[in-house]
Amino acid sequence: MSTEIPPAGRDSAAAAKLQILATEHWSLLATRSLTYTESLGRVNIFLAILSGAVIALALVAQADRFGPTFISIAIFVLLVVLFTGVATIARLMHLNRDDFRWVVGMNRLRHGYLELHPELEAHFTASPYDDLRGALQTLGIDLVAARRVGSALHVFQTLPGMLSVIVAAVAGAIGALIALAVAAPQLGVVLSAAAGFLIAVVLMGLWGRRSFTRLDPSLEPRFPSPNASERG
Repeated sequence: MSTEIPPAGRDSAAAAKLQILATEHWSLLATRSLTYTESLGRVNIFLAILSGAVIALALVAQADRFGPTFISIAIFVLLVVLFTGVATIARLMHLNRDDFRWVVGMNRLRHGYLELHPELEAHFTASPYDDLRGALQTLGIDLVAARRVGSALHVFQTLPGMLSVIVAAVAGAIGALIALAVAAPQLGVVLSAAAGFLIAVVLMGLWGRRSFTRLDPSLEPRFPSPNASERG
């Protein structure tokens, strides 16, 4: 390493670049924090509506003994819950895409730090590369593991995945209530509930997958991981 002292002008320019990069980095961190806060707030709102609906239907069931009035009210109330759940999942997917954008932005800033001081690379745990591999490394997700069958189980541990199962259960309940309304036999009620649940899970799974296959052109990798094509 050279021990030559750079001119004062170069030092001040490098310091200004570091300050700008650090300021933008803190801005992205604050934005990610707001994203998490809104995600949790949306989930709490949906769960509160779901809980209120269940309590209200329990009171109606006590009064009507699960008669026609209960079925009519339950279908309407659960349709409102279903709409709220789908809207919540849509917003969570959008927030997840936003969070991915902020992670990519921070990786680019980290790459800028290393361009100014490459000797600091050994001290970084997060990735300085803005491709998918780099973003997943920053998020703590291994790309190889993410491609295995186990990654499908990880999807249901995320907020959109967890809510998708709950919303699918609501769709199954609506299917069962509709079968009861048309005086279907018990087997038909069970099959209607199962069909509603499975159809909702599949549709929301496809929806969630498509939401991450249409990324903004601004997120095209500018600093791809070394040998990314060979590793992928």
